[in-house]
Amino acid sequence: MAKWPNVPDCYGWLGLDARGQWRMRDDRVQAQGSFQAGSSQAKGSVLRHDKLIAFIERNYASDEKGWWFFQNGPQRVFIELEFTPFIWRINDAMQVQAHTGEQAEVKACLVDELGRAYLQTNWGFGLVHTMDVSRLALAMERNIWTAEECLSEELPQKFGYAISPQAEHAKSLNRA
Repeated sequence: MAKWPNVPDCYGWLGLDARGQWRMRDDRVQAQGSFQAGSSQAKGSVLRHDKLIAFIERNYASDEKGWWFFQNGPQRVFIELEFTPFIWRINDAMQVQAHTGEQAEVKACLVDELGRAYLQTNWGFGLVHTMDVSRLALAMERNIWTAEECLSEELPQKFGYAISPQAEHAKSLNRA
């Protein structure tokens, strides 16, 4: 760290999509719009390099503002979230695993106004992967988890995360 004391943080270049895939967003992609806007052109390319993905996931954390990042040596690379900081997978035994590989214990289950399902766990808050919604429904039928209704727009504040650190950073620069 002493070797590179003034490395700037990086914003907008990496995203986490609703399927738990990391997406690289170069200048051309960022010019297409925000990561959350829904445009496939603004999402960027899916990372496929296993060692790079493992490096990102080992160093994935959040700061006191709820901005998620991965620590790349002295630099923080802030993550644009399509929905939430974690994407949960549910297996046939109703065990939950994060897109980063951690096993999790479910504390609460929520469903928003559009029918998207979320889990609050000992690791944090996240969206249930679309391929596992049927398992979640089965878990609810078996009374393993009970869903609470929620409004999607309230989730970042309620669970303490920022969807777009890039947009938050830009706002803070404009206030200065």
